[in-house]
Amino acid sequence: MATLNFQEEFSSKIPALTLLTTLGYEFIPPSQCSAMRSKVASNKATNQVVLLPIMRAFLAKQTFTFEGQAHPLLDSAIDKIMHELNPAMNLGLQAANEALYNAMLYGVTVTEFIDGKKTSQTIALIDWNHISNNSFHVTEELVVLNSEGTNSRRPDIVCFVNGLPLAVIEAKRPDSSREWQSTNAQAVSQHIRNQKQKEIPHLFAYSQLLLAVNGNDGLYATCGTPEKFWAKWVEEEISEPEFARLKNQTLSPEQIENLFAHRPVSITDEYKSLIAGGDLVVTDQDRLIVSLLQPQRLLEMTRLFTLFDKKAGKIVARYQQVFGIKALIDRISIFDEKGSR
Repeated sequence: MATLNFQEEFSSKIPALTLLTTLGYEFIPPSQCSAMRSKVASNKATNQVVLLPIMRAFLAKQTFTFEGQAHPLLDSAIDKIMHELNPAMNLGLQAANEALYNAMLYGVTVTEFIDGKKTSQTIALIDWNHISNNSFHVTEELVVLNSEGTNSRRPDIVCFVNGLPLAVIEAKRPDSSREWQSTNAQAVSQHIRNQKQKEIPHLFAYSQLLLAVNGNDGLYATCGTPEKFWAKWVEEEISEPEFARLKNQTLSPEQIENLFAHRPVSITDEYKSLIAGGDLVVTDQDRLIVSLLQPQRLLEMTRLFTLFDKKAGKIVARYQQVFGIKALIDRISIFDEKGSR
């Protein structure tokens, strides 16, 4: 078992976490993450998957305009918004995911009283226009209590925006113990299992992108995607030199300490030895993570390239659709010398 964990750590999970750190995510160790998910300090598994203080801190910075003046949210309004973020799982995962997606996209409406006057205001959960106004965090081994409270699951990596778990990654070792099935297929199967009613669908109620990686390559999908529709990504905007730069960007001593303090010293030493050996080769796992999870692209894919269809369910665009639409928009936005589009 130790060998399995070791290989999984170094082949896929640690490369993913270091790359996400480079992309601007702040790593939160599992124990600290658990504390953020509960109002009562406890090491027990919980079904709460939102990082509560981070979401509250974002909301505390939001203001609304009433009669020409900006006002901060009262604690009671923040409490109401936090309550609205609890997924209504009684309607099923798809409906809960769509409801939370709409809340993320359009905001949550609350009632405030200013000098005795009532006003309804819609408050954003994510700043879609100014990326730097949002907080991006990542953790590993997120222990989530299942819907029956009888067991727990541990998704390998979860990425948060303002405390909301928008992306979930299952990371496997590249070599499969099952000759008939790749480890990426095993990761996809794990994602699909975890979304079932008796598992941890309440985590996936928030999710926008799901990734399955194994060190060499990866697949992506979204909530409710059947196995046959999990897809590869081919990047058309980011260059190979940029992928290599990001892959080999040196982490600060503080970032390394944050990532490795809770691990055995031997793993830290192995990592330092690895990066001291020269530039690391970029893999398709790296390309997938950079392409889909850099903060701007994650928000772009969520806001502009996600669709809910009554028949097909939730759909996230393939790379051909994304870059085709972008090319079309560029084309109709350009004017020729005669002023025509």
